[in-house]
Amino acid sequence: MTSLWRVSVRVPSGRSEETRATFVALAPQGFEERDVDGQLELALYVNAEELGDLRARVHGATIAQVEDGWQDAWRTFHRPVEVAGIWLGPPWETPPDPARAVAIDPGQAFGTGAHPTTRLCVELLAGIASERSLLDVGCGSGVLSIAAVRLGFAPVVAVDDDPIAVETTRANAAANGVALEVRLADALHDSLPRADVAVANVLLEPAETILARLDAREAITSGYLAGERPAHPGWAHAETLELDGWAADRFRSLR
Repeated sequence: MTSLWRVSVRVPSGRSEETRATFVALAPQGFEERDVDGQLELALYVNAEELGDLRARVHGATIAQVEDGWQDAWRTFHRPVEVAGIWLGPPWETPPDPARAVAIDPGQAFGTGAHPTTRLCVELLAGIASERSLLDVGCGSGVLSIAAVRLGFAPVVAVDDDPIAVETTRANAAANGVALEVRLADALHDSLPRADVAVANVLLEPAETILARLDAREAITSGYLAGERPAHPGWAHAETLELDGWAADRFRSLR
């Protein structure tokens, strides 16, 4: 079994946004957050090969090898959540209504749906009239694409520049019994298909570039901290939601 290491830092509340920004860059698809003795603790779980880079980038980190039995504790940490009537959870949990569920294995490196940015995107998608086409830019595990299908969007196209993410999204779509078109594409350079609605749960700077390249009526962006917002003159800001220090925004096209 591959050894697993936990890399964590604890910071006072006044430094929480700065430290979150560092962890967003290190793990944009999510990381562990918890309150410990009045301080915010952020943690990543990595293999031994990744430790050297993290030691240099996360100053003052506590690094500990995860003990035997971590699988059970890890499963306990990944609990299902419900957002706008959509159940998001791991495959070993039983959803109340499979037709409104998105099951994603957190053993993958692309996010499960429990991260605040994913939940915010699902909530904003649920507030938009469905039965429209959707483009998921930077699909990762496919959680937002699958949730969009559950919300009634069709057709749904998912793109990512990582071949593993593309295959993971296809596998998760099949496991959840939904139909998606998944493409390998670099959203910052390749042409993007037109859609009524686009969603991009990425970092702030890529979100701004993606907004400039979209052909869509509406767009939802996330993956950045509360107080931040991507901007582009072709879009009018319509709505912001925040959760646990993270933000998501909805825009309407002016073109």
